[in-house]
Amino acid sequence: MALWIWTLSIVSCFCITFSRSEELKFFQSATELNHLTVDNDTGIIYLGVVNALYQLTENLVVRIHVETGPRKDNKKCTPPIEENQCKEAVLTDNYNKLLLLNKENKTIVVCGSLFKGICATRDLENITKVTHYVETSGEKSFVASNDENVSTVGLITSLDNDQVLFVGKGNGPNDNGIIISTRQLHEKDGKDIFEMYSDSAAVKSAYHSSSTQQFVTVFEDKNYVYFIFNQQEKQPVNNRTLIARLCKDDAHYYSYFEMDLGCKDEDDFASDDKVLVALFSKVNKDNGSLKSAMCVFSLRHINEKMEKNRDDCYTNKNTSMFYKLFAVENPCGPHGQNASKNFPCGSEHLPYLLGSKNGVIEKPVLQKEGMNLTAVTVTVENGHTVAFLGTSDGKILKVTNLTSKLGASALCNPIHKLLSLLVHRLPVQQCHKYSDCEKCTQAQDPYCGWCVREGRCTKRADCEMADKENDWLWSPSGTCMTIISADPQNMSRRAPAKVKLTVSPLPTLSTSDKLWCTFGETSHRAQLNEGVIICDPPDMIPPTPKGQDHVSVPLQLTFGENKIFFASHTYPFYDCEEAMNLHENQPCYSCASNRWNCQWDWKKHICEESSSAQDVIKQNMEEECPQFLNPNPSIIPMEYRTTVHFEGRHLAYYQVSGLIQSYTFTISISVTLYNCSYGRSDCSLCLAAHEDYKCVWCEEDGKPSKCVYEKLCRAPPTNTCPYPEITRIEPKTGPLDGGILLTIMGSNLGIKAEDVKNITVADKECIFKEEFYSVSTRIVCQVGEMKVPKQGQIEVNINGKLGQSPSDVQFTYQDPQPTGIRPQSGPQAGGTTLTITGMNLATGSKKDVRVFLGSQPCNVKVEAVGVTMRYGETKIDVPVQFSYSENPTVTKFKPLSTFMYKNQSNFNMFMFFSCFLQFVGNCVMRLNETTVVFSSLPILEDPENYNITTIIQMDHYQLVVKNESHSFTYVADPTFENFTDGIKKQVNKLINAKGSNLNKAMTIDEAQAFVGDEPCNIKTLTETDLYCEPPEVQPQPKKRQKRDMINNLPEFIVKFGLREWVLGRVEYDTRVSDIPLNLILPLVLIPMIAIIIISIICYRRKSQQAEREYEKIKSQLEGLEESVRDRCKKEFTDLMIEMEDQTNDVNEAGIPVLDYKTYTDRVFFLPSKDGEKDVMITGKLDIPEARRQTVEQALNQFSNLLNSKSFLINFIHTLENQREFSARAKVYFASLLTVALHGKLEYYTDIMRTLFLELMEQYVVAKNPKLMLRRSETVVERMLSNWMSICLYQYLKDNAGEPLYKLFKAIKHQVEKGPVDAVLKKAKYTLNDTGLLGDDVEYTQLTVNVYVQDGGTDSTPVKVLNCDTISQVKEKIIDQVYRNLPCSQWPKAESVALEWRPGSTAQILSDLDLTSQRDGRWKRINTLMHYNVRDGATLILSKMGISQQPEDSQQDVPGERHALLEDENKVWHLVRPVDEIDESKSKRGSVKEKERTKAITEIYLTRLLSVKVRVRCCTVTPKMPVSLCSVNKHFVVTPFLFSTASFVDCCQSGVLLTPTEMAHTDSLNTLVALHQLYQYTNKYYDEIINALEEDPAAQKMQLAFRLQQIAAALENKVTDL
Repeated sequence: MALWIWTLSIVSCFCITFSRSEELKFFQSATELNHLTVDNDTGIIYLGVVNALYQLTENLVVRIHVETGPRKDNKKCTPPIEENQCKEAVLTDNYNKLLLLNKENKTIVVCGSLFKGICATRDLENITKVTHYVETSGEKSFVASNDENVSTVGLITSLDNDQVLFVGKGNGPNDNGIIISTRQLHEKDGKDIFEMYSDSAAVKSAYHSSSTQQFVTVFEDKNYVYFIFNQQEKQPVNNRTLIARLCKDDAHYYSYFEMDLGCKDEDDFASDDKVLVALFSKVNKDNGSLKSAMCVFSLRHINEKMEKNRDDCYTNKNTSMFYKLFAVENPCGPHGQNASKNFPCGSEHLPYLLGSKNGVIEKPVLQKEGMNLTAVTVTVENGHTVAFLGTSDGKILKVTNLTSKLGASALCNPIHKLLSLLVHRLPVQQCHKYSDCEKCTQAQDPYCGWCVREGRCTKRADCEMADKENDWLWSPSGTCMTIISADPQNMSRRAPAKVKLTVSPLPTLSTSDKLWCTFGETSHRAQLNEGVIICDPPDMIPPTPKGQDHVSVPLQLTFGENKIFFASHTYPFYDCEEAMNLHENQPCYSCASNRWNCQWDWKKHICEESSSAQDVIKQNMEEECPQFLNPNPSIIPMEYRTTVHFEGRHLAYYQVSGLIQSYTFTISISVTLYNCSYGRSDCSLCLAAHEDYKCVWCEEDGKPSKCVYEKLCRAPPTNTCPYPEITRIEPKTGPLDGGILLTIMGSNLGIKAEDVKNITVADKECIFKEEFYSVSTRIVCQVGEMKVPKQGQIEVNINGKLGQSPSDVQFTYQDPQPTGIRPQSGPQAGGTTLTITGMNLATGSKKDVRVFLGSQPCNVKVEAVGVTMRYGETKIDVPVQFSYSENPTVTKFKPLSTFMYKNQSNFNMFMFFSCFLQFVGNCVMRLNETTVVFSSLPILEDPENYNITTIIQMDHYQLVVKNESHSFTYVADPTFENFTDGIKKQVNKLINAKGSNLNKAMTIDEAQAFVGDEPCNIKTLTETDLYCEPPEVQPQPKKRQKRDMINNLPEFIVKFGLREWVLGRVEYDTRVSDIPLNLILPLVLIPMIAIIIISIICYRRKSQQAEREYEKIKSQLEGLEESVRDRCKKEFTDLMIEMEDQTNDVNEAGIPVLDYKTYTDRVFFLPSKDGEKDVMITGKLDIPEARRQTVEQALNQFSNLLNSKSFLINFIHTLENQREFSARAKVYFASLLTVALHGKLEYYTDIMRTLFLELMEQYVVAKNPKLMLRRSETVVERMLSNWMSICLYQYLKDNAGEPLYKLFKAIKHQVEKGPVDAVLKKAKYTLNDTGLLGDDVEYTQLTVNVYVQDGGTDSTPVKVLNCDTISQVKEKIIDQVYRNLPCSQWPKAESVALEWRPGSTAQILSDLDLTSQRDGRWKRINTLMHYNVRDGATLILSKMGISQQPEDSQQDVPGERHALLEDENKVWHLVRPVDEIDESKSKRGSVKEKERTKAITEIYLTRLLSVKVRVRCCTVTPKMPVSLCSVNKHFVVTPFLFSTASFVDCCQSGVLLTPTEMAHTDSLNTLVALHQLYQYTNKYYDEIINALEEDPAAQKMQLAFRLQQIAAALENKVTDL
């Protein structure tokens, strides 16, 4: 079955370039086409158009047509549309938005722009059957965009054994803001079809976005779904192309990631990669030019780039490139090194809905200027990639020859253009058009190949023996069968023999296959021997052409009885007798040096075929041929007998007994013959001849003097020449200013240039120009200036001999006077011929006259310029100016195209210009100043195969016939179909003429039609039809026959331009066919009455249905009201109980306080990249013991240097000016400085004050004082934070620490009084309404006795809840048991095991084990209630691994909890997510009732009051100078002194305490801090030294010198300091 490409387009121009013998199948729609999809199993085509759906057969025949619009709608109204609720509703077109096949359900998903983009499913075999459509479900059913200008894409795929629909759409002005979503295609878990798969399975904009999206496509690969869309950002303006990816099974869109796609640079990829082919277009805003490109992206590269970006974001690298959708803050942060690998589809704790501007960029494999590529589809044929590209004007490009790197040599073949509103079915290959193997391979078409045995270009499937080796030669391989060698390679025509031929590639042949070898006109059966073809020689060899030594005979191999062409070659037959004549007069050399196998027989003096004879001159032995060299003399005078001597070589063949026998030789040797008289007509020329010629000037009595060879002159030769003679001059006139060159011609004008002594012209000296001198015949000089016009003779002095010009050869000085020019204007392109009129213009020679327009020659200017003539150096202005006008441009022309009409001209073409033009010639005629008319020229056939440009030549300017939107084109000739039997019968109103290409270059106004001798008024003209209205009365024919009744009928003639078509004759219809009025009325009225009755019935049914819906909703609202009333009563009761309970005291056990060093270490240096191993924490310096004393002394000196204010200020400024000095380094440096100067806080405060004054000045100058202290971007800001931490330590320890700690404990105690969901992180009692647990959970408070293994015999009572998970119980036990220890010494809940001993047995308690409750894929976390642990139970807390559980118990190890928790998050604790609840197992009413109750979350807000009241009961000291800014939402607050830096960064209220000398300096690692500070000095040593040397104060104190000394000591260097 042939492969076909389905194409749809919406443009109005149309052209076909394939074979016209093929039938073009098409379907035409009445409205705009939106979507097309094909069922490849059945071949059925589905079309989505505006207001309709079509179901077509494979041959584009309509099977089913369904109307989908227009309907009454308004984009702002919510369906169903009722007139009383949406008065703005009007009839609105329904644009098809989605058309997707769901073969599993045998349905098709159809979405339109009406009713907020609601979708429907229809039967795949009969689209009139609607299987699902609901318009009353509200926003959850709004799938597509309701804006016709916003695109929507969709993908149907399988997920968890169900079918789901992924949808991407732009956010139109009236859309619901959902951009990407996952939709159900089955009713499941109480959700309808097209409802979202889960509540969070969507990307939704919370506000009208500042960017708009146009989705291009969606596709899937493995476990991922990809969306590609264009995004236009408004602030700032930027156009981006993005690719988004998410995991198919990600119901929360944690895996969503988007990044840019670019088409610029190159990046290779493996040939087995899956690739994405994308089209890009760009418009140049300056000149409006359009450029399109095709890029190919490796899907593997895209995934690798996304994973790299995700890893960078999770590890806090390159964070400036990332963003979160519809958010301002930067989402990235440290989440561990392997977060992207451990969570390939993201997670709730990781940032999600991520985007990156760091995308993938590829190099275009194809670029097109002036063409807008809009669509692409790709297929693979014979392992070769073929892309079909669609353009905005309806063309399709077939791009082949794409290699694995895609782009080596892209070849584009235009296949076709499409009509507006049409669907065409076109073949993707035309192999049969290629007549031979060479054309077949040159096409580079992956669909085609040369079928060897059949001798034609075919598809592989059409070649019978294609599976055999080399029997089908693939087109892109570029290989045809070729004769690569012959044995022998050539042959003497006098000794013909068999030839062995090697063919490559050789198909699979056997001895039974008939091969024929044709030599010229002779055919013989060829033999096949081990892959070699043996051919007999021809019976007759053609004669050798004259002047050649061989004849090339065509050799052809054919196959089978039909002699199918196989391969061809030319075989040479040489002729040695002709080879000896190639070099004239050198037969031996010609024979021996020949390429053929010939030899020279010197005895017979003949050239013959090579033989075994030895006494001959063999091939390539031409140097042994007899030769005559070196003639003496080599210069021989004519008319004088001279003996010439030669040198002989290789004459031994002809020597006998020392004598050379008499032989006749024909030799060729070069000598020079000369004649002294030739070209030397006077004495000077003769004496100037070369001395080797020995020429003399001979003066004999009675004979004329002449130049002869010296031995031919009988008189003594003369050494002097006669007086010079002047015969003519050029030019004969010149300007008064002189300056032009004068050429004087004559004889005896000197032998050399030095002989010319003086020249005068009209008694004025003429300057001799030696470079133009010619011996004896020509002198050139530059004439001087003359005051008045004058005429005079020319005089030359040649070595004292004077010569004057005769009276008829005189030079005239005159004054040229131009008076006018014509024309006086011309185009800027130049080429206009100017005619200058005046007097004495023929002055000087042609080369002396130059014309300037303005100051520069040929310098085109728009304004008028003066015309200047120059005669040599004389400048004369023409009194009339010449003006350049703008080059002509075409504003419009008609017609826009023309037929080729082969060998005759046709239309007159009118063109309209924007300026005045003049034309020369007869082909173009000017009608007026802005319009010209000309006849289009005939061209070759098939104009679509050529790029034809029409040009009008005007002077030197070429005007291309085109304007901004069109160019003048040639199209194929129209054709008409003759009338059947030559007569068109029963004509009275319209005559229809059928044909093709009728309106391509012809408008209805230009076309003419005639019936006989009267015009037929043309009403309609389409591509295939012409309709015209004939005269009411049948006219007479143009040529009337008296007795022929048929030929007396009028002819029907169509005239296009100058060409006419006679389609036949016309016969009028005289019958009456009017329909009576009594039949028309019943036929119209009865259907109208029926329609009215049906409409009334439908309206009544609709009203009754609306009343039933109203009653149903009313009943639901009453039930909801009752449920809310009960809830409010219960919550108020709980509130009163909680308020009474506040009298109980909060159990506090003292405040765990850190020592000063640990406090400062954590404030200053944690967290750090080295963690607890940081050198400032450990206090260990890696210094050899031998140098420790020296280093310590140098560090003490460095400490003294830091005490210099000038040094320290310069030090800090220098570091902050370095680009490599990052924010992290500034923080670390400030902490080191704080430790180093801890003992001198007054000095430290002074430094900080100085730096703060500078910082304040910077912010004031920058006019941004409010931004100061917002971020710690400078060293001084971090110094202030450290300074406050030091000053507040004692105050926090003695005063503020206790109320802060009590506040924390109070919040924690109140929260833990009620249930806390371990999965949802929500609690019954909380300060934050977003963390409020909005469900009723039954629970009981228990008191358990806890024993700690190896911790003594006393038990500790701990209060817990029976709904607590095992991990929550562990945390409460650890909190109570280890409350007197610092938090850092507490064990982790994961590191301990909890054992319950209800009696003599023991059981290990864990969150998840084999006893956990299961419900499908869901698993509930174990609680104390699950294990039936009661009040007063005994629990044992032990380290992991020392469990006393029995070996046969079936619990999971505690580590199993995390593995199970990561199983798609399918675990739950107190409340199972609503969208996953099984309706049949719900305990509190139906799912819908529960959803309605949950929708009113305000009824639980009373629980917030109980927590706030309890917090108020916590006594906070009024004098506390700081306020608590935030509390960890998970209530994990480490009980050690808070870092004061956090208060400085986030609190605006704080009391500054006066710093005092601290008594803790000795406990800090001051020496280590100094050593670390020096590392910065060493890193920026040169910059610090330069800063110190430039500072005057530092120069006085020699700070740079002191630093150099310290550096020498610390680095163990020997210096000259």
